[in-house]
Amino acid sequence: MKAIIFSEHGGPEVLRYAEVREPEIRASEVLVRVRACALNHLDLWVRRGMPGIRIPMPHIPGSDIAGEVARVGEKVSGVQPGERVLLSPGISCGHCVYCLRGDDNLCRQYTLFGFGVDGGYAEYVASPAVNVIPMPPNLGFEEAAAIPLVFLTAWHMLITRAQLKPDETVLVLGAGSGVGSAAIQIAKTAGARVIATAGSELKLQKARELGADETFLHSIEHWSREVKRLTDRRGVDVVVEHVGEATWQESLTSLAPGGRLVTCGATTGYDGKIDLRYLFTRHISILGSYMGSKAELYPVLDLVKRGLVKPVIDTVMPLTKAREAHERLEKREQFGKIVLRVE
Repeated sequence: MKAIIFSEHGGPEVLRYAEVREPEIRASEVLVRVRACALNHLDLWVRRGMPGIRIPMPHIPGSDIAGEVARVGEKVSGVQPGERVLLSPGISCGHCVYCLRGDDNLCRQYTLFGFGVDGGYAEYVASPAVNVIPMPPNLGFEEAAAIPLVFLTAWHMLITRAQLKPDETVLVLGAGSGVGSAAIQIAKTAGARVIATAGSELKLQKARELGADETFLHSIEHWSREVKRLTDRRGVDVVVEHVGEATWQESLTSLAPGGRLVTCGATTGYDGKIDLRYLFTRHISILGSYMGSKAELYPVLDLVKRGLVKPVIDTVMPLTKAREAHERLEKREQFGKIVLRVE
């Protein structure tokens, strides 16, 4: 089969379009004919290499996968060849205390397609049968691939971790990112007021089209003052933080008393500091959030079926253009998801 692989860490130039062996499936697995795979910033980090994390080589990236079931293992039931499916991106052991209580994203063996195992930049991918989810009938493959990782992450951040309430105000950083565009929609569906930031006026306009009530450029100095102005100096109840060091202090300053900062990433660096006196005197909560459980994808997909949220696609490119897709994502030129079409 054809796939995008890399055999060493580095820039986009290490990605190669190559012929590789079609994956074999175990008795409890399904072989999926990939039709679309969306990019995430995780793809960039995996390609570049991360300190202390060993990536199996040669490696096929890609966590967000949609396609058709090609073959099922002998112990698989409830999944049939020819079904249009998307894959829950997280893979866990299935039998530890976390998995059994529904918190599979806390499993010690938890990994992702395109991270600990080969992913979807390929014609075929092997998947545990428990990761296979029927596609909403109103979606095409490219749209389905644009949903799992970012909507699952945003749902887990806002609904599960921050426990967002309908009368609250949310600040969403980086509205043009996959997580940002999903978080705006989920917060609005939950009945919250949304303030969003982005790097250009065009992206701010698109954020408003998704439902953001107020927007501003995150390039302005001390933008927490703008948040305070928009909230009558109160601040926001929840900050969706995935940028990291560059925005950390302003994000904390933007919180109202009793506010929650929920973070799922550190794109600009990991060194986030806080004055502990500020933390306890203002009753601030800092919440870590990593992916979400398989079960949390179902309420997201229900919202998609009902037309209350939608995948946001920036660009669709053929699999052979994976290098160009990575370059576009690295330059932060996109609004929403970049999707690779697998012919």
